[in-house]
Amino acid sequence: MKLVFLDRKTLGKDINLDQFYKLADVKIYQTTTAEQTLTRVKDADIVITNKVVIDKQIMEQSNIKLICITATGTDNVDIKYAKEKGIVVKNVAGYSTSSVAQVTIAHVLHFVQKLNSYIKYIEDENWERSDIFTYIDVPFHELKNKKWGIIGLGTIGTKVAQIAESFDCEVNYYSTSGKNNNTKYNRLTLEELMSTSDIITIHSPLTNTTYNMINKTYLNMMKEDAILVNVGRGGIINESDLAKKIDSDKSLYCGLDVLEHEPMKRDNPLNKIRNKDRIIITPHIAWGSVESRNRLIKMVFDNVKEYIV
Repeated sequence: MKLVFLDRKTLGKDINLDQFYKLADVKIYQTTTAEQTLTRVKDADIVITNKVVIDKQIMEQSNIKLICITATGTDNVDIKYAKEKGIVVKNVAGYSTSSVAQVTIAHVLHFVQKLNSYIKYIEDENWERSDIFTYIDVPFHELKNKKWGIIGLGTIGTKVAQIAESFDCEVNYYSTSGKNNNTKYNRLTLEELMSTSDIITIHSPLTNTTYNMINKTYLNMMKEDAILVNVGRGGIINESDLAKKIDSDKSLYCGLDVLEHEPMKRDNPLNKIRNKDRIIITPHIAWGSVESRNRLIKMVFDNVKEYIV
């Protein structure tokens, strides 16, 4: 069987794909544009994609039998048409829970602990000139007794909730679907959660309901100096409203690992923020620890092997 990787570069150069050669005739492309997709998948039996779109038109003109998505989300594949044509579609789930939770905590601690300020104090050789043993002129706080609000209490949100509890935080949540009734944590309305939380972390999917859900109305409800972190999906926060809020008098701190358009566009309003110490942006890395990516590849390999065997 012929197997094609369309965007191998998204998996990281440190990940080994040799095992796939035992299953099929493998062709690997580092990246694939929309214009290149049909040519590359036309004669393939199995297509492995992360973000490359496989739509109805592509499937109509090819002989694809199995599509493996190297992610949990399936929005880049026309699932309905694939089912109509008898094409099997397999995604992977649960592989990145620990990785995403860890990056969430890292974003929060970045703002809570102020380590950058203290590291700079050392790098500038200020401690060497000090007449006392310590330097605490940049106040930091404990997480203990802080209110931690979680938007989207799925697998990842629950993992973050458990870690937040270990810091002795009070955990509350908002269900974006309205269907989650977890009895361990207190469920709030979005208004209640946004206005009472010291820390808010987003772990929900992007849907018609959640698109631009966190806009100026809800941003203005937040406590001054509260921390907002999005490791869910870009587009949940209105980025223009966020940029204005961060530069306002009663501002917040914000950590983003996802943006509405990725890679980040040069004209993104977040690039023009004056209060740059109040925002950090990482390039969609939360899912991508070494361990997480190796789990992902093993799951994809198992999906391919199960289909072939």
